[in-house]
Amino acid sequence: MRKNRGYDYREIIGAQDDGSSVLDYLARRYAHTSRDSWRARVEAARVLLDGIVVASDRRLRSGEELIWRRPAWQEPDAPRCFAILFEDEDLLAVAKPAGLPTLPGGGFLDNTLLALVRAYDAEASPLHRLGRWTSGLVLFARTPESRARLSRAWRERSVLKRYLALASGRAREREFAVSVPIGRIPYAPLERLYAASARGKPALSRVRVLEQRDGDFLAEVKIETGRPHQIRIHLAAAGHPLAGDPLYGPGGTPGPASTALPGDPGYHLHAVELELDHPGKRSRLRLHCPAPPPLRPARG
Repeated sequence: MRKNRGYDYREIIGAQDDGSSVLDYLARRYAHTSRDSWRARVEAARVLLDGIVVASDRRLRSGEELIWRRPAWQEPDAPRCFAILFEDEDLLAVAKPAGLPTLPGGGFLDNTLLALVRAYDAEASPLHRLGRWTSGLVLFARTPESRARLSRAWRERSVLKRYLALASGRAREREFAVSVPIGRIPYAPLERLYAASARGKPALSRVRVLEQRDGDFLAEVKIETGRPHQIRIHLAAAGHPLAGDPLYGPGGTPGPASTALPGDPGYHLHAVELELDHPGKRSRLRLHCPAPPPLRPARG
């Protein structure tokens, strides 16, 4: 594990919190941390308002900027590498290894794809994200104009996304679609978790079996929506959880006694291809990321 440089968390105080004390606000907004811990942080001069160290009983005013200066902490280990697949003045496409988070969160800050790519290009902005243990292609915009155009393309579903997955069982059909809605459900280890849910948002995945293996099969999955953990949930909902997935079981939800988390390893999933309209040249662009050995067809 390596120690990062710490991080300044910033937020603007809203009208609804005008008049609250600093301590009351922090303890209420971040209830997962105890009131005594927040008091100690304030007394250690790690909480500021508009750049000035404050006391815990200081009253907030709407529009002020609150900063919590979190000291450096030990981050979990992760592979600190990526490969460039394509770049021009508008775009940067990279290959993310399994085990590297795309964005900060869950104790990760420097050990993220975003931090590594920003060291190469400080202006690069990710257009989507992959789960920690999903490998493959991640696309970054290099200008505000290209980000705006491609963000719109993502919303309009004109970006084609193709994945490779190792699913369990034997598929009854060579091709099938899964349209189970995805939403948050109660889940004790996290309070809420994205999973198959009748009250969720519409989602659509198209699955094609590439190769049947002993006890599992290699599948190509094209997703027309981009819900969190969509492929893991949809294949599980279809009766074929990803081989080794510790979280999502048949039906697209965790088992009743599960304590697994979305970032736990075990499954094989790879973002192999994106096809989109180039935001600057307006020509069609196809980007490809070679698959790792477990997701390569035996026949090539």
